[in-house]
Amino acid sequence: MITQNVTRNAASQNPTRRQFLTRSCMAFSGAAIGLRAQRLGARPAAASAEIPKIDPGYIGPQFFDEREEQALLEVLESGSPFRYWGPGEPTKVLRFEEDFAEYMGARFALGVTSGTAALDCAVAGLGIGPGDEVIVPAYTWWSDYTCVVHAGALPVFADIDRTLNIDPKDFERKITPRTKAVIAVHLLGGLCDMDPIMEIARKHKVAVLEDCAQCVGGSFGTKKLGSVGDVGIYSFQINKMMTSGEGGAVVTSDPLIYERAARFHDMGTIRQLFLDRSGPSRVQTFAGENFRMSELTGAVLGAQLTKLDSMVAQLRANGRAIYDGIKSLPGIRLRRRPDPQGDTGYGVYFEMKDKATRDRCIRELRGRKVPAGTMSGSVLLPIQESVINKRARHPDWPSFNSPRGRQIKYGPDCCRQTLGVYDRFVQVRVGAKYTPRINDYIVDAIREVYNSVV
Repeated sequence: MITQNVTRNAASQNPTRRQFLTRSCMAFSGAAIGLRAQRLGARPAAASAEIPKIDPGYIGPQFFDEREEQALLEVLESGSPFRYWGPGEPTKVLRFEEDFAEYMGARFALGVTSGTAALDCAVAGLGIGPGDEVIVPAYTWWSDYTCVVHAGALPVFADIDRTLNIDPKDFERKITPRTKAVIAVHLLGGLCDMDPIMEIARKHKVAVLEDCAQCVGGSFGTKKLGSVGDVGIYSFQINKMMTSGEGGAVVTSDPLIYERAARFHDMGTIRQLFLDRSGPSRVQTFAGENFRMSELTGAVLGAQLTKLDSMVAQLRANGRAIYDGIKSLPGIRLRRRPDPQGDTGYGVYFEMKDKATRDRCIRELRGRKVPAGTMSGSVLLPIQESVINKRARHPDWPSFNSPRGRQIKYGPDCCRQTLGVYDRFVQVRVGAKYTPRINDYIVDAIREVYNSVV
């Protein structure tokens, strides 16, 4: 062993000509890479030589612990999974609603079965129906469209802007005497520009429904998202910030909206616990749905709510680190964020000059194992075949067959600005459990790729 070590040391001190040339080439190559990295404004190549495992994952499940387990066991042991009665005393949904309303800064909260159900309840709460128009972002999830159609009203699409959310200017352009509400959807962890939206809505007496499904825990100024407008909704599906697999909630401080939503979620009837919150009934019984939340769902959500601040804080910190690392790139156009502190940090977004450059940037980032892609999680609704052809559950759907319904045209021409925004933006997912090493690696990769493709 001693002889081998001596031999090895001697070889290192007296290299052959081949060894000397090999080492010299390696040293020159490393120096060249370092100089190139400096020219591109990146960190030294050694910082990103080894690719870390990058998986943003699903946020809520990453925070599951004994609190969810204990809450579920309490429901099972009570034998009372139904929220209103059973062998035990069901209280999970009741407590979740009260705690969630307090957290969001609203007077009332209603637990339901999904974010889609929450939208249907909110639309019912606002009294939207036949003859009404509701302005919806051209890029959003299906449910923001279907909740309007199922209410017998007409969706009118407004473009998005560089916030990746509804453009306040186009929202105002689309208002008609029939406009009853606008759905301000806070997409991809970022918030709408709520000041002009609220100003325009109040001027035209249009209700504001905030869809916070993709931005649970976000805020605008001093208010939590969902409490800025007239009514807000949330989703707790697995892709969302806090999760129970499926689930949703409605919040409002308006007792009439609350009673109508509560009635709609429970066959049009009203139970005393809701009247205890909102006061004497203002609405007669009407035809509703069954969107009641179970105690099992309420148990998980009650536990998840205690961790929401921590989830958001960790995600925000990682998103901020990546944004801070790339914001100095010459000419880079980041997503416009009306309140950067209120962004939940779900992703980092920047704009390229055209679709071809965006696609090349995404390919290069993916080649470096960075979770990059186009804007995801929603749909360019006006160009969908079923939307263009106004296909509902029945071919004689009254709203689409009305004179105004036939007059409204969907398709690419009603959302050109949205299509352009979509084609230029790159999305890089952020994870709540990212480490500083992962954040640094992503920053280095973006800086290197950005400088090579612009």
